[in-house]
This record gives sequence, structure tokens and C-alpha cells, in this order.
Amino acid sequence: MQLDRQREPSVTGAKLRVREIVEADLSAVAELLNRGFPFRSTEYWLRGLRRHASRPRPAGYPTFGYCLDCGGVPVGVILLLFSEVLAGGETIVRCNVSSWYAEPEFRALASQLVRSVTRDKTVTYFNITPAPHTWSTVEAQGFSVYCRGQMYGALALSKPALDAKVELFSEHHAATLTPYEADLLRQHASFGCLSVVVRDGAACHPFVFQKHRVKNLVPVHRLLYCRDIATLSRFAGNLGRFLTGRGGLLVRFDANRPVPGIVGWYTEKRGRKYAKGPTPPLLGDLAFTEAAIFDS
Repeated sequence: MQLDRQREPSVTGAKLRVREIVEADLSAVAELLNRGFPFRSTEYWLRGLRRHASRPRPAGYPTFGYCLDCGGVPVGVILLLFSEVLAGGETIVRCNVSSWYAEPEFRALASQLVRSVTRDKTVTYFNITPAPHTWSTVEAQGFSVYCRGQMYGALALSKPALDAKVELFSEHHAATLTPYEADLLRQHASFGCLSVVVRDGAACHPFVFQKHRVKNLVPVHRLLYCRDIATLSRFAGNLGRFLTGRGGLLVRFDANRPVPGIVGWYTEKRGRKYAKGPTPPLLGDLAFTEAAIFDS
């Protein structure tokens, strides 16, 4: 990815440049992000960055993203998590535009940094955690809404599909999944996520969930991957009973409207997600994003 070197800004006489984040920057980057997001510790950021560095990634793209460098010191950062994923039977590159932050005196350059590093038209860039007060800024950067909200569903209240059975993913399921899906479940299990399959006759349907607490109180399972929301709805009763036995009645998942057949509530106050590029993610596909790599 080429950056526009003709537009390197200068503030108070100091030379500024945009460059790739390298491993030697990780401690400084984690401290920057801790200042920008004080509810996340530096250890949180370092663990996620190292986990991301150790997993397979597409060649030719930055490992961690870019920083705004002032005299050799990172003063701004944008994390970019590149992955190769299957979409419509085709392997594509997509990039989770994760957290970005700039020191107060460089804050005006933060949006320029985002625009500078999200210009490859062959890549789909997407942002899954924009705070409501940043929505207009994200839209000004060329992103469009692909998910308007989220639903909290009590899946166990749905009628289960007959003869369908939910099982924890293990290697004996791999033969009934695509190689991509088997690897996806395998990797997410290694992150600490709950990778499961629903057996329906000879077929297996993959799902990935992540357990967390809303406001540190209410236990919820967040959906990180399924083939489509219709499949989640089809097996809602089976999955709900399985997940309730693992400490969470509610399942949180992306939606653009209430989902028929699932008891719960839909909100657009939070959960909005944006994409820019040729292949926006499907609802229910947060595989290999910050949600899995950092939060699990």
C-alpha cells in the first residue's frame, strides 16, 4: 500500500511522517492506545497485538497498521487487522480498521491518517466499533453503513430444530466443513472463543461465540461468525439451550431490524458498523476482527 509522501505535514517545525508500525513500536503504541482508551490496559493491547502477529495474514500488508511519527516517536496510531477471508466462494482481503488515536496536539491529523491508509480499492475496510459521536467523521472518510444495530436474543425461547444437535468443534468435524471454515473455528478456539457446530443430518453448520458481560454485569454470548443470520434463526432454539448451559441466556448479534422467530430486543443506539470497499461483510461475520483477537 503506497502512502502520499508529498503530503507529510509539519507541526511546530517538527518533521511528521506516516510509517508502518513495527514490533519495536508495540510498547509505545500500547501506551498511546491506553491514553486514548483508558478503560483498556496496556497489557490488553500488547496481548492482542502479539496474538495478531502470530496468526496467518495476507502477504504485502502491514502487520499492525500505521503510526504518525514525530521525530522518531509515535504520536498517533491506527491499527489495521488484515485477513484473507472467503466471500461468495472467492478469497478476498479485508481489513478491520481497529482503534485509532492521536495525541491532543496532533488530533487534527487523525482523520487524514485514516484516509491515507484506507485507499487500496481492492481491499474491503470495515469499522465495527465506531462510537456514536464519530459516526459523521467515519462517513466523511468514505465509509457507508452496512449494519445499523444489534439484537439481544433469548435464543432458548425459540423452538429447536428437530434432530439438530449442537457440539463443540473438534477435528472430527473438519471433514464436514470447508477447509476455510474448519480453520476459522480452529483459530477462534485458540483465541478463547466458543467454536461450535450444529449437526443437522450429514451437514454441519459452523458458529463462533464469545462470552462477555454487558456493563460487567449481564452475561451474554456475542456471535462472531455464522454463515448467515438465517442459519442462526433456523437453529436458534438448539443454540440457545446449548449456550444457556454455558452461563448466558442472551445472544448479541448484528442486525438491521428485529429478526422474526427470535425473542428479544433490537437497538440502533449502538452496534452500527461501517465498510468501504468491494465486499462489505455479511451480518454475523466478525471473524478475525478485534472482537475476537483483542477481546477474547
